Amino acid sequence: MEINIQSIHFDADIKLIDFIEKKLGKLETFNNKVINAEVFLRVENASDTANKITEIKLHLPGKTLFSKEQSKTFEEGTDECVESLRRQLRKLKD
Repeated sequence: MEINIQSIHFDADIKLIDFIEKKLGKLETFNNKVINAEVFLRVENASDTANKITEIKLHLPGKTLFSKEQSKTFEEGTDECVESLRRQLRKLKD
């Protein structure tokens, strides 16, 4: 699976990129037909501490799955997005 990570208005460090790639790689165990994944990381200017937005699009043949989460850290947002996509993949398989 090809993974494209875009951090908007900041530079993501290597540890964050590795974390995201590792988490998304686990989704292939639920569906091995995943073509690629697009990840968008954004920091919103808000007074709230949960201002990190993580969006993930998974492209499958003939279908696109999407998840968007807002949280305190990108790692937490990635975990929530991957869990949501995992549920969508399982529902699609059934």
